[in-house]
Amino acid sequence: MAGPSSFRRRTCATALAALLLAAGGAAMSQVHRLDDSTSPRSRVQARPDEDADAGLGAAASPFITVRFDGIEYRLATAPFVGRRARIFYVVPPFIPGLRSPAGMRVEWRTGGLFAPGMARPGERRMVWSGTVPGPWMSERFDLRVQFDRRELRPVPGGALDYESYFEMEVLP
Repeated sequence: MAGPSSFRRRTCATALAALLLAAGGAAMSQVHRLDDSTSPRSRVQARPDEDADAGLGAAASPFITVRFDGIEYRLATAPFVGRRARIFYVVPPFIPGLRSPAGMRVEWRTGGLFAPGMARPGERRMVWSGTVPGPWMSERFDLRVQFDRRELRPVPGGALDYESYFEMEVLP
């Protein structure tokens, strides 16, 4: 019969193994927020997307759709050149003036280097995977953002403002 000391040793060994596995998983991939400060424009004006809202019966629809066309992103990837990685487009979880993530949906089309997709606040979507080719990666996004009026609340200045960003996950 095993005594209390062998039970403690087994429990400590199991806990140590779990810690090593967790640390090994963290070492397997590293996540970095990518610097896009050299992108041509930091603020882009929204345009109403009457075509999208017209299909919903605009007068009765609780949805507002706006477009942001031709957003150029220039991502600093120099530290990762030659490494395998994945790039994610991230919509921040908290957007002033929005009551819940269900009140906003962001869709994007790209110039072809990155994948198109859709996300809500608090989500990150993979847009690229491969070997980092150079010190900069540039891509053009056309965004379409749909808001549910029922999920909006007034904000000072009357503008709903948010900034999406990119994260890179470096693979082993």
